[in-house]
Amino acid sequence: MSESYFLVKWLHVAGAAILLGTGIGIAFHLWIALRGGNVATIAAAARATALADFVFTLPAIVLQPLTGLALALSMGYPLGSAWIVASLALYVVTGACWVPVVFIQIRLGALAGKAALEGTPLGTEFHRLARRWFLLGWPAFIAVAAIFWLMIARPA
Repeated sequence: MSESYFLVKWLHVAGAAILLGTGIGIAFHLWIALRGGNVATIAAAARATALADFVFTLPAIVLQPLTGLALALSMGYPLGSAWIVASLALYVVTGACWVPVVFIQIRLGALAGKAALEGTPLGTEFHRLARRWFLLGWPAFIAVAAIFWLMIARPA
C-alpha cells in the first residue's frame, strides 16, 4: 500500500469520527441547554452548535465521499457494491436531515437570543423548531451509525 492510500484512509476515518463525534457532542450540548431552560444558555448553545456544524461537520461532509470514492477505487471495490450503494443512500438521508437542522439551530439561537434580550419566554415557534431539531437528529444519527457498520463490515 502506498503512503497516499494510508493518508486517504486516515482522512476518511478521521472524517467519519468527526461526523459521528461532532454530531453526538453538539446534539448533547444543545439538548442539555434546552432541558435546562435558561434562555441565554440556550441561545449560546444553539449558536455554538451551528458554528461547530460549519467548522467541523461541513468539511467532513465534503471529505467523506471524496475519500470514500478514492478508497473504493484503489481497493478495487465495485462502486455498485450493495454496501457502497447503501452507504451512499444513508449518506443522502443524513444530509437531508442535517441541512434543515443547521438552519433550525441558527433560528433557535436567534429566537432564544431575542427572548433573552427582551426577558420574554420562548414562544411556540421556538418549541416547534426544537421538537423538529430533536426528531431530525435521530434518523441522521442512526444513518451515520449504519454507515459506520457498513464501512467496517462491507457485507456482500
